[in-house]
Amino acid sequence: MSFRRPNSAGADLPPVWRSLARSMRIAYRAEPRLLIVSFVLVAGSWLPDAFGALWLKLLANGVTEHRRSLVMWSAFGLAAAAAAGWLLRTLGDRIQSRFRDRATIEIEAHVAHLQASVASIEHHERPEYLDRLQLLREQVFLLNHLYESLMSTVGSVGRIAITVALLASIHPVLVLLVVFAIPPAVVSTWRAGVERRTEEHAAPNARLARHLFDVGTAAGPGKEIRVSRTETLLSTRRRDAWEAWFAEVARARWISALSHTAAWAVFGTAYVGAVVIVASGLHRSAGDVLLALAAGANLSRYLGVTVGQAEFLRWTLDASQRLAWLEDYATTNLDTADSPVPTSFRDAVRFEHVSFRYPGTETLVLDDVDLELRAGSVVALVGENGAGKTTLVKLLCRFYEPTEGRITVDGVDVARMPAQEWRDRLSGAFQDFFRFEYDARRSIGVGELDRADDEVAVGAAVARAGAADVVARMPLGLDTQLGPTWNEGVELSIGQWQKLALARGFMRDDPLLCVLDEPTAALDAETEHALFERFAAESRAASDDGRITVLVSHRFSTVRMADQIVVLDGARVVEAGAHEELMARAGLYAELYTMQARAYR
Repeated sequence: MSFRRPNSAGADLPPVWRSLARSMRIAYRAEPRLLIVSFVLVAGSWLPDAFGALWLKLLANGVTEHRRSLVMWSAFGLAAAAAAGWLLRTLGDRIQSRFRDRATIEIEAHVAHLQASVASIEHHERPEYLDRLQLLREQVFLLNHLYESLMSTVGSVGRIAITVALLASIHPVLVLLVVFAIPPAVVSTWRAGVERRTEEHAAPNARLARHLFDVGTAAGPGKEIRVSRTETLLSTRRRDAWEAWFAEVARARWISALSHTAAWAVFGTAYVGAVVIVASGLHRSAGDVLLALAAGANLSRYLGVTVGQAEFLRWTLDASQRLAWLEDYATTNLDTADSPVPTSFRDAVRFEHVSFRYPGTETLVLDDVDLELRAGSVVALVGENGAGKTTLVKLLCRFYEPTEGRITVDGVDVARMPAQEWRDRLSGAFQDFFRFEYDARRSIGVGELDRADDEVAVGAAVARAGAADVVARMPLGLDTQLGPTWNEGVELSIGQWQKLALARGFMRDDPLLCVLDEPTAALDAETEHALFERFAAESRAASDDGRITVLVSHRFSTVRMADQIVVLDGARVVEAGAHEELMARAGLYAELYTMQARAYR
């Protein structure tokens, strides 16, 4: 695979602002008009309230100076400000709610697409990536509120500016109240950063607690939990993990809360002093004193709201930075290979001195593997658990790239071919298949999206997989909803689910490479043997394009019909050849085959 540097657009901006700009682009893409209108309404809704202190001053002056017209106009101003604020907030909330729903769809689809667009599956298996992805998934809702938080913060800053101007109209020295407001603002920003870093550090414990909760409450593990009576152990370990997370987070929150309290105490002292100065030191009118009281109280309230909004905005910006990290990761790992994928295999697929270790580990799962998969052949991979069979299949499918060596197709390095185009020529099924709880037709049809609704294609896949008996037992046939948690949904046995997964893997008519990684482990030996024998015969009959079938199975009675049997042991290929040839060698394959055959007698 070749890699590309992340998009440099906006690279001269600080990371926070760059991530904010990216998130705002997503929001604008979701609903541009709603974004603009809601921004104006939400930001503007805070302004009428800021002038309330001025109307109060005028009202006090009108009363003390016995000016009825001034009293009437100031009363009307107060009422108008209250009505305008309520109307703008109400309209803003309605439009913001609608915009948030649209943005939710756009953001979640964007996050899902980013994860799926990465050619490898490394980020799904590395703990440090999983911690980040877990936080991002949990905080997608924060991204939905990013725009509202930003709008509200802008409006609050506008209110503070108006309030400071009103205080300055009494005496310029009162502007110094803003200086005493700096500590709460600074502590608030620091506080959010400290808590964010602490939560990231404690994320493994949070992820473990969530996992144990899911295990303890999901239907799947329920039988084993009850038989083994591990519910108490799960509950205890879940509480321990949660308390380990909370203990670390709580310490950071206590420290930040104490700092926050001290900063606000500084501002409160300055506010009381300002009111005393205006009332007794400057000999101002009753209106000015009321203005100082109202504006100072408003400044305190606005600062509190703004600080709270700034804290929340910081959390949302942190979430947007995680989204930016995922975007950069996806872009950096963008597959830009440009060699064409062949339309047929002429010679062979070769592993040339291939070694592989999973990211973050030092143990080689495959060690200096040299292997040739001849065009038009059926190849079986056998060996004990942990020998490297599934890893070899993952490399074939380009879910990972070799740590050393290369895989070639008719002499061309497969890493030079676009991963998705390569996978478009693959088909097959895996032991750890997914249960798509759609109707049966769609659950099978997603194996070839262009023909997902093609009844003939789905029927042919069902026949290839030997799943006709499963479909026949369903109350509505292929129209049956799968999964008992849905209305009129039916539950299937693990073997029935596995047959549907096989059918999904057989949706493509002309794959160049068919991979069957123990996809029939839940079926009986006779069914598995008949299925693979039929499929191998079909593959050989369609071998004009050099199609290669790779079969992984623990049942030696099944793999004996393969053209080539590859035996892995200790991360290496130790034997390769046809069944008769390997039996004649009396090596590891012969030993394992004889042992298993004896067990079936």
